[in-house]
Amino acid sequence: MKKFRKTALFLTLVLIMSMAFVGCGDKAMTTVRLAEVTHSVFYAPQYVAITNGFFEEEGIELEVINGQGADKTMTALLSDNDT
Repeated sequence: MKKFRKTALFLTLVLIMSMAFVGCGDKAMTTVRLAEVTHSVFYAPQYVAITNGFFEEEGIELEVINGQGADKTMTALLSDNDT
């Protein structure tokens, strides 16, 4: 029984150590285009994250686009427009 515990503990430690290195790979940046309806105080947390580089830390290259109103933003989204 003691040998089983030692083996189980060893395997658990190996599993935990291997999981620690899973996220260490070098990843390419993912580009995400975000269309805002308009610049607003409601997007303040997003602006803070952009300013502090949180998106870059997570491998996201964020491109913020002003959609110039809800109707134009939805039209661009539905038409798959690159505006």
